Amino acid sequence: MAFMCATGKHRKPGRVKRTTAQAAGVAALTTTGVIGTLAASPAFAAQNSAEQTGLTPVITAGDDIAEQIDTQAAAQQRAADQKAAEEAVAKRAQEVREAKARAAREAERRRLNAFVAPIANSYVSTGYKASSSLWSSGSHTGIDFHAASGTSVHAVGSGTVVSTGWGGAYGNQIVIRMADGMYTQYGHLSSIGVTVGQQVTPGQQIGLSGATGNTTGPHLHFEARTTPDYGSDVDPVAYLRKHGVNV
Repeated sequence: MAFMCATGKHRKPGRVKRTTAQAAGVAALTTTGVIGTLAASPAFAAQNSAEQTGLTPVITAGDDIAEQIDTQAAAQQRAADQKAAEEAVAKRAQEVREAKARAAREAERRRLNAFVAPIANSYVSTGYKASSSLWSSGSHTGIDFHAASGTSVHAVGSGTVVSTGWGGAYGNQIVIRMADGMYTQYGHLSSIGVTVGQQVTPGQQIGLSGATGNTTGPHLHFEARTTPDYGSDVDPVAYLRKHGVNV
């Protein structure tokens, strides 16, 4: 009995038939030289290898991921550059603020270390150690600045008020311990504007000139002393000039 092989899509060719067909195809390609040509072609080899291993989808996916990574890296770099620029601006602004603060502190330091005349736009009307019977010591222990009654009297420098009130022949007076350890005295005042213990700065108004005490007319009596007490006076003109005051 003869057996017939049923045909249809649900049946695969037998092994013998597949082998025979493949052999015939190879023989035909060999005869025409196509196999040799294709085998020598890099494109064919790559395509054939890719088709056999399934690497083509993997390579395509890898390119997409690499592009995403490059995009993300570029965005991160831009963000880092922007942050660095912002930090540089903030640092510069901080440096400017610090420089201004240092300049302000230096200006304040210079101001506090500066000296001024006790009466603005005035002159010395009676010099130091001038002789006269008007003074109990026989000579002038300070200098007199010309000033009408009620003229503003200023602290010549930074210091602390150590004495105020009536000073006998000096009339109403103020004594200030200066920042350099010396003392200054302001006499014959018509008004006192500071209190004991108060800190004063150069040019600050401390009172008004007058004619209180032993005097022949309104003016400011000014002394420089090594102590707060009478009798420790030094040349007030030399003292002021030492600190840059032109008198």
